[in-house]
Amino acid sequence: MVSGARQRLGCVSAILASQIDCTMTLLLSLTTRSLQSLLDPNADPPRTLLDAPAFASSEFGLRGLSVDVDMLAGWSVEQLSTLRHRGDQAACPCLVLVDTEPLAMGSNDEATQQAATQRLTRVATAANRLGCNSVAVRVALTADDTDEMDRAAQAIQDAMVAVERLELNLLLVPGPGGTQSSDQLAELIKKVGGFRIGALPTYGDTAAAEDQLEHVRKLAPYAGAIHIRCEGFKRGGAHRGLDLAAGLQAAKSVGYQSNVAIDYVGEGDPAKEIARAVEILQAAIDAE
Repeated sequence: MVSGARQRLGCVSAILASQIDCTMTLLLSLTTRSLQSLLDPNADPPRTLLDAPAFASSEFGLRGLSVDVDMLAGWSVEQLSTLRHRGDQAACPCLVLVDTEPLAMGSNDEATQQAATQRLTRVATAANRLGCNSVAVRVALTADDTDEMDRAAQAIQDAMVAVERLELNLLLVPGPGGTQSSDQLAELIKKVGGFRIGALPTYGDTAAAEDQLEHVRKLAPYAGAIHIRCEGFKRGGAHRGLDLAAGLQAAKSVGYQSNVAIDYVGEGDPAKEIARAVEILQAAIDAE
């Protein structure tokens, strides 16, 4: 039987789905780093991250972005607001701001823990400026260290005050260390508790030790977004990495109904290969 805590946490997906489009079950979006090789501020005309919403919408028919925080380094408040405006204009808003720098939320060193909390707060503030509904961070934990997990859960609970004030959901990205395990990440989420805490798993993460389909099935009930990694396609059309459709079907099999972002990490033509990934995943969404 599914626990009450898990039922509450599973509501994150439903809440986010309703915020995006209440008529849809699954929404395809794109990570901004998927387009990184296409961006060139020295081109004529320049191509920058500000062009990503219109490109994702017109080229692929996608309706949202997961923004990599590293791509915003040095940005001003005005630039964040401009990206938000461009997303709204293109009907391709920024949905999640993702920070992959491991945060030592469970450290027993007060200064280290405080620095992690401050970074989370800064990233959440930027996510609010972008109009995101979620901020995603990676928490570093030692495997099977219950004291460290308890400290991390308490620190995240404290930080949630600021996150909730900004009307954001907090999504935990797996890894490194203990949170690479779906079971341990789910345990941390349950310890934090509440309706605005969830997960952001990545299907196709080569660093993960556990079965990727099982990883998705275990974390999808807690997920506010799922990234599906695309490694590009062989000459015959086969995907170079794991079966993309299988990853999406794994999420569907446990009732996931929210944001699925294509995370392209291949070395071919991004426009061509992302378009192929969209075709595969849209067919999987439409399949009974």
